[in-house]
Amino acid sequence: MMKQHTVRRNYEFTGKGLHTGAVTSLRILPAPAGHGIRFSRTDLGGAIVRAIASNVADASFNTTLEENGVRIMLVEHLLSALAGLGVDNALIEMDNVEVPVLDGSAAPFAEAISADGLQEQDAVRKFLELMEPFLYKDDRTDAWVMAEPCSDFEAQLTINFNSPVVGVQTCSFDSSVDYRSQIAPCRTFCFFSQLEQLAAAGLVKGGDMDNAIVIVDREVNEAEVRRVAALFDAQDVKVRQGYLSNVDLHFDNECARHKMLDLIGDFSLLGAPLKARITASKTGHRINTKVAAMLLKQLSEDKS
Repeated sequence: MMKQHTVRRNYEFTGKGLHTGAVTSLRILPAPAGHGIRFSRTDLGGAIVRAIASNVADASFNTTLEENGVRIMLVEHLLSALAGLGVDNALIEMDNVEVPVLDGSAAPFAEAISADGLQEQDAVRKFLELMEPFLYKDDRTDAWVMAEPCSDFEAQLTINFNSPVVGVQTCSFDSSVDYRSQIAPCRTFCFFSQLEQLAAAGLVKGGDMDNAIVIVDREVNEAEVRRVAALFDAQDVKVRQGYLSNVDLHFDNECARHKMLDLIGDFSLLGAPLKARITASKTGHRINTKVAAMLLKQLSEDKS
């Protein structure tokens, strides 16, 4: 029988939050079997926030958890790394509200943990097994998620932003895909037309030209490019093949792969690995976390 796993040692990361701009020191620590993934706000006396779907407080531009009035922002990349590598139990200590964005992907977390391998624990790994098909449709966005019974976790998603730059992209994930090399390095992205809107809303205070792919989704002039670049203290930024010139894509479908990264992180909020085949179209954090909460409720009812 498959056993539970935790990390082998402590891992430390320091960086700014994508939305708050606040610098956070974060530590990933081993945790005992049955502990699950929990965050501890060391700046608030060690207050605990469990990484479970019922604690999702906001999923508009990132996945934010809240428990007993204590918040943790931008959890999805770190949770994705832990889930993608098979970590069942870990304590994550933070001295501020937002997980560091680092390079905008899950690679820094995944690379560090993968270098040491995982620590097997003397407890059987628990799975959540879907027994009947489940379909969720969002009429407002035409997004949908289908979950079907499966002997393992499999996922396939499609993104379509009606963008000639991005096009229609797909990504698939199952146990044969190496998460560390194929999913973890894929960075968050946004559209040029969103940046000033996000900045005006008090978000992306920690955004820069090194932690996001910026897709130019409309005709822009040099003055507009300079103005947006100035928001992120960037110099000599130009439009190149539909992207701001700060970035070279890791994969042709890096945007779809990042959406898969997010989906893996958001679905880890079920609290245990899911045995199901997920097919999704046009999803994001809001729908991912909503479906995770609905699935968790359904699976709990099935057990009772």
